[in-house]
Amino acid sequence: MKNVKRLFSLLLPHRTVLLTASLFLLIASGTNLMLPLLVKQLVDVVMVKKNLDMLNEYTGYIALLLMIQLVFSSLNNYLFDRTEKRVVTDFRKTVFGHLQSLPISYYIKNRTGEIVSRLTNDVAKIENVVVDLPATALQQSVRLIGGVVIVVYMNWKLSFMILALAPVLVVFAKTFGKKLRLLSKEIQDKLAVSTTVLEENISCIQVVKSFVREHLEYDRFSDAVEQSFISAKKRVLISSFFGPGIGFIAFGASLVLIWYGGREVILGAITPGELIAFILYATIIAGPMGSFARMFTRLQEGLGASEKVFGILDTPNEILEDPESPIMPPIKGKVEVCDLRFSYRDDREVLKGISFIAEPGTMTALVGPSGAGKSTLANLLQRFHKPQSGEILIDGIDSQTVQLASYRNQIGMVPQETLLFGGKIDENIRYAKPDATQKEIEEAAKAANAHEFILACPEGYQTIVGEKGIKLSAGQRQRIAIARAILKNPNILILDEATSALDNESEALIQEALERLMENRTSFVIAHRLSTIHNADNIVVMDDGKVVETGSHAQLLEKKGLYHYLYTLKQLETEKETKSV
Repeated sequence: MKNVKRLFSLLLPHRTVLLTASLFLLIASGTNLMLPLLVKQLVDVVMVKKNLDMLNEYTGYIALLLMIQLVFSSLNNYLFDRTEKRVVTDFRKTVFGHLQSLPISYYIKNRTGEIVSRLTNDVAKIENVVVDLPATALQQSVRLIGGVVIVVYMNWKLSFMILALAPVLVVFAKTFGKKLRLLSKEIQDKLAVSTTVLEENISCIQVVKSFVREHLEYDRFSDAVEQSFISAKKRVLISSFFGPGIGFIAFGASLVLIWYGGREVILGAITPGELIAFILYATIIAGPMGSFARMFTRLQEGLGASEKVFGILDTPNEILEDPESPIMPPIKGKVEVCDLRFSYRDDREVLKGISFIAEPGTMTALVGPSGAGKSTLANLLQRFHKPQSGEILIDGIDSQTVQLASYRNQIGMVPQETLLFGGKIDENIRYAKPDATQKEIEEAAKAANAHEFILACPEGYQTIVGEKGIKLSAGQRQRIAIARAILKNPNILILDEATSALDNESEALIQEALERLMENRTSFVIAHRLSTIHNADNIVVMDDGKVVETGSHAQLLEKKGLYHYLYTLKQLETEKETKSV
């Protein structure tokens, strides 16, 4: 019931429109209930009274009622359907907005395809329930109650035969509804798996083709959709029997009704018009009974899907902030990392008491073997995670105590794996500053050594870069990312160095652009090539989540510790590569 209330609470902002639509629906349903009474009179006029004038009169009344029904049915259908699309659109926006507020850890724990499936497949199931179900329930309730009242008034014996349907249909629906709900949840889960496989395959298509694993990927996707088919087949089996089963019960009762009613007409107890009216009312009453049974199963399917979507909405933002938190003042650039501890899991600490100081306007290099905690530290600097203990002080202010947006607006990031949005080049650069002028965008591109290659593109700054920037080279993507960071004009800069896989020309251009970007900014560089950090003001050497050495390049070489070992190892690797070439 909790999820039912949450689903229908989505309708509250649209209650005025829904009330108007409900009024139109009541009028349309009322005309529907009046039609059998007029048909009764029409049949009796033809078969009993044989009055031509009354035939014309009642035919006119029926035509007028049909016209009224057409107008008000069209109006309520339009209002209900439009509201349904509006509600679901707003709901999708709400879910997406909440996804934007969730921390990076949520995306680490949940696969992209599953999240996409929740926002598409599961919400589509909810769409079939949230507005259409209440509207249908209202319509069928009016028809059922109105029809029952009329037939009881007309002939209680025939009414009993119609009403005997109700308990049979309720038991029938309850029995199969629970099974359908469980199967619906199972199908949605398996659809999420297939969506995940599809998303991974498209994202990694170059790797797939490089390793000639098309058949493997086909088998993965085929297995996923086959599993979904197996569950869907079970649901189809139940659904296939459910609909005809409802029809069998309804038409069986109608057959008994026609037999008994026909007998009463022959005996002269009722008129032919009354029998026709009863058959029409039986259809009207049996319709809602079957409809309620089907609505129950649809509700079960919708609730199964809603559990997954509400699971997203119920996931708390791990970086909650006090609405009264102060805005981060303009950052001068002094960063103090004080006894910082962090773990992704309770059984493994990733950072174990990290401490160091970066002075304003200086370059701090983060060095260490893979798994030392460098990237985790960079994520904590951006408040992607919350540390278990310790603090990061920015100009003496604990970064966790200020408003998040005001803090992140002053921090820039150039990641190792540069991802661009699939739109135009200027849109990707402008992402850092939505109100930037074309001149500002071009100045940022020039500073990033990107202006010339952009002008050489077919459409210049209007060139479409393709999904994740696939139409550009790695060096071009990196320079656009640097231009984006330059346009943001951050006070603190985090660079995950990405020049090792580039050709010499691109590396030189990017290195020059990075040096220009780091001028007068407090910069943190995660160094993969130690030869690029000779000029760093401070080098923080990390190993197994701890700071093991700090100092300048020359100082650390003299210590002959871990940095000396890593630097010497890199030099040997470079010499071997040079000789092999």
